[in-house]
Amino acid sequence: MSVAEFLDGALEFPVFTSFTRLGYDARSRLAHWTPLSSYDMEGQVVLVTGATSGLGMVAAEQFARCGATVLLLGRDRAKTEGVAATLAQRTGSERLHVVVADMGDLAQVRDAAADVLARFDRLDVLVHNAGALTADRRVAPSGIEATVASQVVGPFLLTTLLLPRLREAQPGRVITVSSGGMYASPLCVSDLQMGSDYKGSEQYARAKRAQVTLNEMWAERVPSTDVVFHAMHPGWADTPGVRESLPTFRKVVGPLLRTPAQGADTVVWLAADDGEPRTSSGRFWLDRHVRNIHKLPTTRSSDTPARRDQLWTWVEASTRT
Repeated sequence: MSVAEFLDGALEFPVFTSFTRLGYDARSRLAHWTPLSSYDMEGQVVLVTGATSGLGMVAAEQFARCGATVLLLGRDRAKTEGVAATLAQRTGSERLHVVVADMGDLAQVRDAAADVLARFDRLDVLVHNAGALTADRRVAPSGIEATVASQVVGPFLLTTLLLPRLREAQPGRVITVSSGGMYASPLCVSDLQMGSDYKGSEQYARAKRAQVTLNEMWAERVPSTDVVFHAMHPGWADTPGVRESLPTFRKVVGPLLRTPAQGADTVVWLAADDGEPRTSSGRFWLDRHVRNIHKLPTTRSSDTPARRDQLWTWVEASTRT
């Protein structure tokens, strides 16, 4: 075992050191990570959802710097166009394009997929980043709880619709930005959508657990020579979402929060690197390293084949509403 591997394991055991910038700084230095700026993605097309702020915006900017054609998907056209203009000015790229959809509105997701397929004859990478932690329960136009709609059902539908185009990249890559919060949540289907017992952080964690499980199931169903599927969590990053949804947490952790660029690093690496990210599939990552999807016996025991099948069946049926 190398010094870097030993330290990585030591950092991973206590969550605090692993998820903060301490973990990122130590791992990136000891493992001598390849700088993102060295990757050449010229000719590739990358679609990033939730691209108007936080991790999505940072990832989109880095993809543009690497030479990719970047499709920024956001809910508000004016805001998304403004971000595209800002990133064009920062990077000098003329290959930044806008796609408009609320990922919780399945009709808009279908329209967005049709728009992408009509305008672009290739798609190499799809990054599922859209989603927020909300304090109050909301319902999407489909009748599905909004967190589940935008972070589970909507991404599943978009992946399904774009899968034929992604297969042509051989392999295309689908990357899901999850959260370390999912470690506290067992896999649930019948109570995936919270009702009168709604708590924003818990609903978010349940959705993120579902995302990670579906990532593994996609990998079981699609050959890795066609499309590879990866989920990751960014650690604790100082994003607008954290500032708005978890102000107390942000105040306590403070300067130990990661920068958005540090949080988004593994997203870009999974999309650009031709090593393990290109050949493996169905993995869960933090800081360019595969992680177990369970830390607690209670979540592990909930992860049964029957419940997994139930989740896939429910989500697939929900995309038809």
